[in-house]
Amino acid sequence: MTDRADVAGDTGGTGTGVTDVAALAGALRKAVRGEVGFDVTARALVTMDASNYRRVPLGVVAPRDADDVAAVLEVCRERGVPVVARGGGTSIAGQATGTGVVLDFTRHMTALVELDPGSRTAVVQPGLVLDRLQEAAAPHGLRFGPDPSTHSRCTLGGMIGNNSCGSHSVAWGTTADSVRELSVITARGRRLRLGQGWAGAPDGLRELAEGELARLRTGFPDLPRRISGYALDALLPEKGADVARSFCGSEGTLGILTEAVVRLVDSPRARALAVLAYADESAAAEAAAGLLPLGPLTVEGMAADLVPAGAGLPTGGAWLFVETGGETAAEARARAEEIVRAADVVDSLVVTDPAAQRSLWRIREDAAGTATRMPDGTEAWPGWEDCAVPPARLGGYLREFRALLAAHQLRGTPYGHFGDGCIHVRVDFDLLTEAGVGRFRRFSEELADLVVAHGGSLSGEHGDGQARAELLPRMYGAEMVGLFERAKAVWDPDDLLNPGMLVRPARLDENLRFSVLPRRPVDVAFAYPADGGDFRAAVRRCVGVAKCRTTTVSGPAVMCPSFRATGEEEHSTRGRARLLHEMLAGDLVTDGWRSPEVLGALDLCLSCKGCRSDCPAGVDMATYKAEFLHHHYTDRRRPAAHHSMGRLPEWLRWASRARLAPLLNTLAATRPLAGLGKHLAGIAPERDIPRLAPRTFTGWWRKRKAATPGAGGSPAGGTGDHPAPTPTPAPTPARTPTPGDLVVLWPDTFTEHLAPSVGQAAVRVLEAAGLRVALPPTLLPRKGAIGDGGTRSAAALLTARRARVCCGLTYVSTGQLDRARTVLRRTLDLMEPVLRAGVPVVVLEPSCAAALRTDLPELLPDDPRAARLSAAVLTFAETLERHAPHWTPPAVDRPVAGQTHCHQHAVLGDAPDRRLRAAAGLTGELSGGCCGLAGNFGFEKGHFEVSRACAEDRLLPSVRQASEDTVILADGFSCRTQLDQLAGVRGRHLAEVLAEALDRADGER
Repeated sequence: MTDRADVAGDTGGTGTGVTDVAALAGALRKAVRGEVGFDVTARALVTMDASNYRRVPLGVVAPRDADDVAAVLEVCRERGVPVVARGGGTSIAGQATGTGVVLDFTRHMTALVELDPGSRTAVVQPGLVLDRLQEAAAPHGLRFGPDPSTHSRCTLGGMIGNNSCGSHSVAWGTTADSVRELSVITARGRRLRLGQGWAGAPDGLRELAEGELARLRTGFPDLPRRISGYALDALLPEKGADVARSFCGSEGTLGILTEAVVRLVDSPRARALAVLAYADESAAAEAAAGLLPLGPLTVEGMAADLVPAGAGLPTGGAWLFVETGGETAAEARARAEEIVRAADVVDSLVVTDPAAQRSLWRIREDAAGTATRMPDGTEAWPGWEDCAVPPARLGGYLREFRALLAAHQLRGTPYGHFGDGCIHVRVDFDLLTEAGVGRFRRFSEELADLVVAHGGSLSGEHGDGQARAELLPRMYGAEMVGLFERAKAVWDPDDLLNPGMLVRPARLDENLRFSVLPRRPVDVAFAYPADGGDFRAAVRRCVGVAKCRTTTVSGPAVMCPSFRATGEEEHSTRGRARLLHEMLAGDLVTDGWRSPEVLGALDLCLSCKGCRSDCPAGVDMATYKAEFLHHHYTDRRRPAAHHSMGRLPEWLRWASRARLAPLLNTLAATRPLAGLGKHLAGIAPERDIPRLAPRTFTGWWRKRKAATPGAGGSPAGGTGDHPAPTPTPAPTPARTPTPGDLVVLWPDTFTEHLAPSVGQAAVRVLEAAGLRVALPPTLLPRKGAIGDGGTRSAAALLTARRARVCCGLTYVSTGQLDRARTVLRRTLDLMEPVLRAGVPVVVLEPSCAAALRTDLPELLPDDPRAARLSAAVLTFAETLERHAPHWTPPAVDRPVAGQTHCHQHAVLGDAPDRRLRAAAGLTGELSGGCCGLAGNFGFEKGHFEVSRACAEDRLLPSVRQASEDTVILADGFSCRTQLDQLAGVRGRHLAEVLAEALDRADGER
């Protein structure tokens, strides 16, 4: 890093020139007790929020208290360095970015200082996440009214800075409506306690307001979601001269918040959700205002573009989500049914089950991410995310908005707070080319005029930031904007706090975060089919909504276990994506694929794939990590763990052929020798080395076939140990397969060498269900048509070499992608007859099944066999459901605990497993999350503590709380190993549980 930096940079000309960065960092370290980060990683993590904008700061400070905040302001004031306050970093207008010093309140100033149920107030610090306040208030029947869709990670400080609202604003208003008092520190170090009656007003503010009473009374539109500009009308005497309220929505430009007293509201004891279906979004918008007199808690709208298939919504093209409350479930339902009767709908649905309501609300909350892609995969961006108009004018506004989009040849999908007239939309702006950016500007200017013509506000929730501040004169006029500038000068005469926002703003088409990316695609190993093969587009998927920063998850959710373990931004999916973005940009992270900063952030990524399904924008960090490791270690020495565990299938096959399992088990049980071996292999010393099975699964299979002639069979009648004859054409799939279907059971590395009992159990169950089981071919001809299934000559058999199928998982997870492709091509050669016969492939290990489903076709996109094998892969439960639909599993009739494998959740889905468990009388739910072992991750040196923390998040508590007769299910070998090593508990694959029940039933007959 250079010693000097231009502070003015891209703040719109509001900086004060050049500062000595090293001296600044040293002064801050002396002055504050919190962390001071001027390193590349710390800065890269906060270059962006959830907007289109990017600014590179000089450094980041995580203050421990108000004294630290005051100290930072003093040091920065002396040097003319701007200061930007940042909470969850989910702002979508650019106001959480800056070129000076960023204050990160999410590390230390996160306390709920006090909660007083009697007065219905809470005292909070700015870094407190909203959900933590809601959890503390809930036992008292209270809640904080506003609830943005980012409630699981947005902070109270950020909500106050933006005057956030959320879906319940029709009932409980904006954040400003819920604020009592605010403690702030001005840029010049004054500590003020803001409240009503001019409490805490800085010198000159009262005089300014009282000299402009007429303008304050007439210059602001009257609508529930007017967020744009400064709320100076709150200083009117008839409004209580409320300085705290006027501070809300100031986006960190007036003072730095250090504490807030907020008002809580009664939370209904019961709720119901009426889902009202309309023909289109305009019809839904026009109906919304008419429902407000009925006192709903929410009136949210969205159209079919954003609703996933099978969402369970009533038939229609657009929907209103109208929530009602009551003292009892019956009362809440009655109010919902009243709304249904009053609404002119195409169809409707009333939901009272809390779990079902949460499921439906997730569709709405995830829209901020799902809206980032058009149905055809085209990228869409914020910028005009939350304009608001009077609710009664929303229908007409939406029609004109759609027409404006069409005129500019743009597309967008509106959704949001229809009851408040506030619309969210992501538009498919081209922000990568000069022409596209020009269209972005012209559209923005015309849309601003349209919003104003409807009596609306340019921002109805997320603030103006850089996205809209330049256009405020169109809404307020030059004189009102001049008044805003005068107010800013009263609070912050040196213009040090978040310069370039709200007043004297940067242009809306400056500082775009895409402008720094390379103009041409970079060479990559994966195909990235959802992103047109472009790694830049894949990285751009992260728009910053930060669902990965949730500290608690419920249900089957997984993302992001490493963040929950460490609480560090760099260990979140968003943090890693930010570093990859900066790696591509090249001006902050300068080493490209060799970057130690990116490597450090990715090191604690478990490759759980949770983000692939749980991130609403579809970020796939496991794939990005494998890609990075592939490039990072090209022509370089790899860590020992990449050799010991990345090439695990090779070592285990070698040990099996040499019959070394007993010797290796003895050595692993001898502490000094085991310690030396772990040290050399890069394995964590805290780990026990799993024991090798004395006999492999395929060894058991061969012995069983020898003892039972005719059992099993290859896809064309062979044994699975020889090239199969030419197969018959693949049958047309039937809705109800005939009994005796042939399936190929995949002998994955873990089942083969470490847990053959799982494979044996699966054979027992599959055959009991009437299926014929075969193993993949293992002989590969050295010449001729490899794997075509037609070579039967003695010469071919004599010259063939023995090989095993492999999914390539361990090579992929360690970034050995060239080796992975070699292994996968060999696997496809072996599987050729299976693919020709159209035989389903049963994969017992979820991580291996996920690798075959996704990594295989993405690593070998030009080989049609890859897609065919991917499509042929079935899980154990899927196989029974599709190919033995009339089979009834044995009755186990016991409760279950454990964890759904993270890869199964993210890639494969577990609905068939749930149905199979229910049919067997296995009751209860498995937890989500990740076990923390995650293949090689938890075994690697330096990962043990994080691995254990991940297990303690969901898995281990669920197992400890289980009763003695509970079946502990864990289909993944990693999950079972983690349970054994950390809890002394034996987890079992579902196949083992069902096989044991079959044996027990046979014994009772």
